[in-house]
Amino acid sequence: MEPKVIELRHYQQDTLPEGFRKVLLDVHADAYAAELVTDEFVQRFPWFVDHWTSLAGFACVVAYDGDEPVGFAYGAPLAAGREWWREHIAVPPQRCATFGFSELMVRPAWRRAGISEQLQSALIDNRPEDLAVLLVDPDHPKVQQLYESWGYTSVGFRQPFPDSPRFAVMLRTLK
Repeated sequence: MEPKVIELRHYQQDTLPEGFRKVLLDVHADAYAAELVTDEFVQRFPWFVDHWTSLAGFACVVAYDGDEPVGFAYGAPLAAGREWWREHIAVPPQRCATFGFSELMVRPAWRRAGISEQLQSALIDNRPEDLAVLLVDPDHPKVQQLYESWGYTSVGFRQPFPDSPRFAVMLRTLK
């Protein structure tokens, strides 16, 4: 499906509209339809939405094709001193205020249309932090390559939860 004009809408933690959570859950349900049946970690996505939207500085960009939400990207600044990515770098940069880039997903019918890059750019291009960090499942090398094409570098591996995949830790300098 060729997308119509994609509109990017920006949201902040203190101004989330009614129904915002449902928008994220609906996009996730479409993007991970097969995994939702069998993967308990994927089934916990509502908990992650509640966690991230409660964080100070939460930011989200949702892509719309007309009135239809087709994808989103979100994250929040990591608390100073809680930059968990530091364990993967021998000499961390002096300036290391970090934005935790938690989620990026696009519904299947709108993939391969450049929406992921638009969402990623809209979320982090004007961030005040020095760095952005994210986790990506290395079992999806094309996704990891996509992040590398946007300037992220793999610096190690991390399994944040016992039932989660062992993710590649990717870091990008923002300033």
